[in-house]
Amino acid sequence: MSTTNTQPVPLIEVQNISKYFGSVIALKDISMKVNAGEVMCLLGDNGAGKSTLIKILSGVHQPSEGSYRVEGKEVHFTSPRDALNAGIATVFQDLAMIPLMGISRNFFLGSEPTKGWGPFRRFDTKYADSVTREELSKIGIQVRDTAQPVGTLSGGERQSVAIARAVYFGAKVLILDEPTAALGVKEAGIVLRYIAQARARGLGVIFITHNPHHAYPIGDHFTLLNRGRSLGTFAKSEISREEITSMMAGGEELETLSFELAEFARTDAVAGAALAEAAREFEQEAEQLEGSHDGQRQTQPE
Repeated sequence: MSTTNTQPVPLIEVQNISKYFGSVIALKDISMKVNAGEVMCLLGDNGAGKSTLIKILSGVHQPSEGSYRVEGKEVHFTSPRDALNAGIATVFQDLAMIPLMGISRNFFLGSEPTKGWGPFRRFDTKYADSVTREELSKIGIQVRDTAQPVGTLSGGERQSVAIARAVYFGAKVLILDEPTAALGVKEAGIVLRYIAQARARGLGVIFITHNPHHAYPIGDHFTLLNRGRSLGTFAKSEISREEITSMMAGGEELETLSFELAEFARTDAVAGAALAEAAREFEQEAEQLEGSHDGQRQTQPE
């Protein structure tokens, strides 16, 4: 009787990835995978190695060790264009947009649709505006004028434009670099809603963040990094938001800090009492000296 493997082939998978910059170990033995229709949250504090890992995934850096597979095939990207051609789109924090340029021009930046021939070829404004308006309406963003500068949009809307652009151009995997970092609650909700829509369309999403309160509601799996090393990958059913927060902060480090603060408070109280006692003694000595000076003045002949 034969058995079949029902495990889906991951859209992307890295195994034992390491990255060295000279003698500096930026990443060491990192493994993770992303399936279609899944949100993988990559969490870690500043300096945890998140940026280095996404630069490897997006083709900016090449790993020093380990393997990188896309849909089961090992790849060796030499540039971000290679990753983009393989369906891996990265939306960085700066969004790669020109604030003073219109929404539709930013939507097609680098892949402008044209009409006409030869020297008469020009940007197809009507087509670009139609596609931009349609794609943005799918995520609940209604724009009055697609020619309005993208800099006039809110932070959440700009993030959504960048995500919609990546999806439109055929991304299979979305890598989102801290998309909610500088956003308010309402704007962060806009971005999280579109991440959910991208997952529903069958895309794989890597959501990089240091905020477990944004990651936990939308994530399916969570990979935690700390100082370039993995603390593990957990399904949502295996870990709570509070446990994620504790692991990110470093439970042992927090216990040490708590002990140090308690010790400081105790020694500070002792020091305060000692200073108060010294002040009282100094005050008594000052009073005695003043009394002796008064006595000397009284005994002096006029």
